[in-house]
Amino acid sequence: MPKKAMSVREAEKIAQRIADEQNVELVDVELVKEPTGHFLRFFIEKPDGISLNELEAYHRRIQPLVENVEYDFMEVSSPGADRPLKSERDFERAEGLEVELKTYRPVNGAKQFRGGLIGLRDGMIEIETGDGETLSFPKKDVAIVRPVIEFSEEDLKDDAPVGP
Repeated sequence: MPKKAMSVREAEKIAQRIADEQNVELVDVELVKEPTGHFLRFFIEKPDGISLNELEAYHRRIQPLVENVEYDFMEVSSPGADRPLKSERDFERAEGLEVELKTYRPVNGAKQFRGGLIGLRDGMIEIETGDGETLSFPKKDVAIVRPVIEFSEEDLKDDAPVGP
C-alpha cells in the first residue's frame, strides 16, 4: 500500500519545529505549481539577516522530513525585503513603512494604493497617503500588501573592483 502524501500543513508544522531548533523564523511555506513542476518553498529569516550556510543547514535538516509531500523541487530561501505582509507580526514590524496595497476590486475607481502603514487592526488595514488621508481596507478585500523598496544612486554604486 503506497504511503499517504503529507499535506503542506503537516510540512509546515515540521518546518516550524526545525526553525525553532535552528533559531530562525519560519516566515512562510508554500506549494505552488509552475510550468516546470511543483515547488515546495520554505521562507526563513533572522532579524540580522540569514546566511547561505544557514539556508543550507535548514534545507539539509528539513528535506528528509518532508519527502512525502508531492513536489518536484524544494527551495529554502529568505523571503526578501519586499515580501508580502501576511501575518499580524508582519504588519506590526512594517508599521510606519511605505507600502503598496492592491485590492481585488476597485475602491473609488482604483485597485492600487500607496502610503505609510498605520497597521492592521480588527481585520482592517490602514494606510496614510502622501496627502495625509487615512484609508482603511478590510484585509479580506486586499490581494497584497508589500513594503516599497526604493534605491538611491548611492545605493546602486558597486564599491567592489571588477576584474583581475
